[in-house]
Amino acid sequence: MPTVSAHVALTLAQHIDAVFGVMGNGNAYFLDAIEKQTGAAFTAVRHEQGAVVAADAHFRASGRIAAATSTYGAGFTNTLTALAESVQARIPLVLVVGDEPTSGPRPWDVDQIALASGVGARTYTVGRADAAATTVIAIEHALTYRVPVVLAIPYDVAALEAGEVPAAPAPRVPAPLAPKGEFAEGMLDRLAAALRSAKRPFLLAGRGAWLAGAGEALGALADATGALTASSALGRGVFPDQRFDLGVTGGFGAEGAMELIREADVAVVFGASLNQFTMRFGALFAPGTQVFQIDVTPAATHAHVGGFVRADARLAAEALVSRLQDAEGSGWRESVDVPAARVYEAGDETAPDGRLDPRSAARRIAELLPEDRVVVSDGGHFIGWANMYWPVASPDRMMMIGTAFQAIGQGWPSVVGATRARPEATVVLTSGDGGGLMAIADLESAVRAAGGRGMAVIWNDAAYGAEVNLYGLKGLAREPMLIPQVDFSAFAAAVGAEGVAVRTLDDLDRLAAWTAEDPATRPFLVLDLRISGEVIAPYQEEIIRVNS
Repeated sequence: MPTVSAHVALTLAQHIDAVFGVMGNGNAYFLDAIEKQTGAAFTAVRHEQGAVVAADAHFRASGRIAAATSTYGAGFTNTLTALAESVQARIPLVLVVGDEPTSGPRPWDVDQIALASGVGARTYTVGRADAAATTVIAIEHALTYRVPVVLAIPYDVAALEAGEVPAAPAPRVPAPLAPKGEFAEGMLDRLAAALRSAKRPFLLAGRGAWLAGAGEALGALADATGALTASSALGRGVFPDQRFDLGVTGGFGAEGAMELIREADVAVVFGASLNQFTMRFGALFAPGTQVFQIDVTPAATHAHVGGFVRADARLAAEALVSRLQDAEGSGWRESVDVPAARVYEAGDETAPDGRLDPRSAARRIAELLPEDRVVVSDGGHFIGWANMYWPVASPDRMMMIGTAFQAIGQGWPSVVGATRARPEATVVLTSGDGGGLMAIADLESAVRAAGGRGMAVIWNDAAYGAEVNLYGLKGLAREPMLIPQVDFSAFAAAVGAEGVAVRTLDDLDRLAAWTAEDPATRPFLVLDLRISGEVIAPYQEEIIRVNS
């Protein structure tokens, strides 16, 4: 007869086809059922944090919810940093864990419900009679609120026979939030009037607009109004016509593009949270700009917003397009040189200290990367280089895992989740030496999962670069901020990948040859870029100015 763990596995597998994790006492029966009784694919990682990271990356890359799993106790506590990141980033996933027995905690148990709650995740605990229904409730909660949930299986319940798996209703997901009521309709009228009369209209979209499927409607709105467009870091590529798109706003943006945004007289923001980085710490818009925001949040998310509509980005954009069908358009976007505004500094081949200039390395890598790339980014000072110099086709092809919680060390397992979500694409990791070392166990997982469909670029400055820039320049002791020079190419060789120590731009010729090879036969490639720490990313210079 099926066990409680089998009830969880069989019900979960009706809605989730990818599971990532580390096997232990608390989830052994669950994984046995996943492997033997379902069609879901289990991928092992080497650290429990990596299980949650991989499930997180799977959703960001595909929009399909995935599951992570760990044992109880130490296995569960190892997931907490990644779980906090997924909460902060609003990523739905299900973390299936073992838990203390129903008879009470053992000496090695901890209060897992309290720990999960402490980072913002709700726990659902299954019993012998309700495991299938509780599993569906957990999935529905994750999808409805766009958050991770914990699904706990008590140790003494896991192997109990529970009878045939009952039929359970499919998780219900709320319909898109339509603008409704006199206030919303009136604000849309006011917004349409502002766009109709604007001389320099500007549209900004974020990840929320992508998740809403608003791209086509936003493109139509930009055409109707003659607006320039741009995106947040998580929304790049959402506008269909890149000829009039200024790229990413904030510290990752080109200076010329940011100057054009300051000229806008009307700005409308769709599905972007307007955090301090997107807003350039309050300096994105000029004081005279009329700023409107459309989002599913209960209220505007920045003090500079003068008009707010609570609604789904796609539905609101479509409503505005219908109101502006006869608009003449401002003509602003045709009057400016968008390509010139989007130019970044080229950099020198090497910095004064003789190590690679990360700007020139980033530009050269961009020329050589496969076009089908999906870029996953760890956290750290280096995040500016890929975000500035490596264009991607759509928001689900550039993800920053760790930045919402300001964590590092989540890069390698991100490759695992993205690869399982997009097996036809080439997954490119961008990571620093600090984060790369912190999660080095899952280098093996990345190589095993991606093979020739994966590669990594390690921005190796032998330091925690962000700390050096923020605190070393203030005169604080530098020794704790430094890392002995590590040979990541040797790490790569140890787990069956190919590693290249890159000291000159000519050393990147191996990437050109690798890109031309058949993904089925080429190895996972690790580029160990020996970059200078003396070149500071513009977004970090912005942070330094604000903090000083």
